[in-house]
Formats: sequence, structure tokens, C-alpha cells
Amino acid sequence: MTKIAVIVGSTRENRQTDKLARWVATKLESKADVEVLDLRDYPIPLLDEAISPRYNPERKPDAKTKKWLDKVAEFDGYVAVTPEYNRATSAVLKNAIDVLAYEMEDKPVALVAHGVTGGAQAVANLRSALPGVGAVTVPQAVYFNDNVAEAFDDKGELKPELSEKYNPQIEAVADKLVRYADVLKR
Repeated sequence: MTKIAVIVGSTRENRQTDKLARWVATKLESKADVEVLDLRDYPIPLLDEAISPRYNPERKPDAKTKKWLDKVAEFDGYVAVTPEYNRATSAVLKNAIDVLAYEMEDKPVALVAHGVTGGAQAVANLRSALPGVGAVTVPQAVYFNDNVAEAFDDKGELKPELSEKYNPQIEAVADKLVRYADVLKR
């Protein structure tokens, strides 16, 4: 079965991105083997290597970075769930991408964002960054422009009044992601 990682792209206290990521994971469970990767569990140091990871055959990443690299390499595709901070993705998610070498090479990444503009500028930011590590972004994205803190009930379910708006979007993106992953795997 296709293995998909849902990456929680925020580590801030009182974040809302994790709620959105868990919802995304539940929507993918019938289509793929899904695991949520919370960047809180991968405290990667800021990239400060003298040579870009993609161009350093002698690279010896620190243990925390290596843990992240090994985990990312296990998957066939990804969903990056990101907040929009100052018209971009979060620094922690950008750093998690920057430390990659070839772990996402020729693998698809779907984008789900939230923020004032539905995270549109964070998505645009990721669409320019991800090809740098060889990833292929899925053309469709989910732009969550409702307040995430109020969009989910206590069980993590999307409130019924928002289901009609967002469920078709995530279903389309999830289907496309799994198709891309299956094709690119071959």
C-alpha cells in the first residue's frame, strides 16, 4: 500500500495546524497507509552546513537531522500542512525541507494551508521551495480560510457546516496525491 506522511508544519504553543493535519490524515486513511509526522518530534537544528545537502557526498548530518532524513525517506508521498506566517510557510517547515538531500526526490507533496488568505502565500512559498529538493507538488491544494480553532469539534471532526466546503477539496487532493505517488513509485 502507498505510504503517505502528513507533516504538521508548526511547532508553536497553542498551534492549530495539528488539528488540520489530523483531519487530513483521517481523509487519507482509506486510500493509503498514513502516518502523521509532527515536527515537534523532530527538533532539527537550523541548517548551517557549509555545503548544500544535495551537493555534499561526504555529508554527516547530526543525529536529530538524520532521524528526520531517515523518517522522510520511508514514504511514497507527503501532505505538508502549514500555517501562513508573514506571507510564507513556517520557518520550522522550511528548515525541515532545507535539510533534505534526496529523501523527497521524485515524490509528490500535496499542500494544505490555513491562514488569513487560506494560506495561499504559504502554498506559493512551498511550491517554489519543494522542487529544490526534487519533490513534485500536486497541482491542487486545500486553502483553509476558516478559523481552524473553531472549525473542529471536541472529537476532531470538521463541523457539519464546513464539511460541504472542505471535504470535496481534501478528497480531490488526496486522490491526486495517491495517484501521483503510485505512478512515481513505478
